[in-house]
Amino acid sequence: MYLSRVRIDLNGLPREKLFDVMNAEAYTAHQLLWQLFPDYEGARPFIFRQEMEDAEEGRSTKGLPLFYVLSDREPTSVTGLLNAESKPFTPELNVGDTLAFRLRANPTVAVPIPGKRGQRADVLMAAKKPFPPGQRTSQACVDAMNGKAREWLESRAETWGFRLPVTPELGAYRQHVLNKGSGKPVQFSTVDYEGLLEVTNPGKLIETMVHGIGRAKAFGGGLLLLRRP
Repeated sequence: MYLSRVRIDLNGLPREKLFDVMNAEAYTAHQLLWQLFPDYEGARPFIFRQEMEDAEEGRSTKGLPLFYVLSDREPTSVTGLLNAESKPFTPELNVGDTLAFRLRANPTVAVPIPGKRGQRADVLMAAKKPFPPGQRTSQACVDAMNGKAREWLESRAETWGFRLPVTPELGAYRQHVLNKGSGKPVQFSTVDYEGLLEVTNPGKLIETMVHGIGRAKAFGGGLLLLRRP
């Protein structure tokens, strides 16, 4: 496995793609990052997360798109378009380690339908639905949505190899609509989580990181980023 930081040379993009990338349009990012694996034709070998770059010493790229990519093979930079800085992904984790984490996830639950296959439902939209239209921006509605978002992560943490010793912070909640051609648009939402986790099963947690958390992993969801606090 490889963990990479990928920067895009915006001068190499046509105008419409440039706007898509700056607006964090997930399908365009997905297509661009595929170019890092030019000789591969199997199932998608990577998950990713898009951020805006902070200032670093010697760099003048603050505010430009930056991608974190976790892949099962080393990516190849694309001259004039994609620059990948990669390193082998070999985390050393122990039971009881406390780590800072960031996660952008698509929280969904299965909703049973009598006589039919269950459907996936957006956790936050389900929490919002009981409120009348005029109350869906109220603090009560926001609290209900945030509570369900945290509950989704906390209730599943142990199956992913960790527990949450403190309540995670929530960042941006965003709804995405992806038009992939003449077919029906793909709709999903993402929530940003940040906080501390405690390792309970190192092997399971590494497996979770490799495969990603939740759905919409093809479109920038699921990558769990860890660091020592």
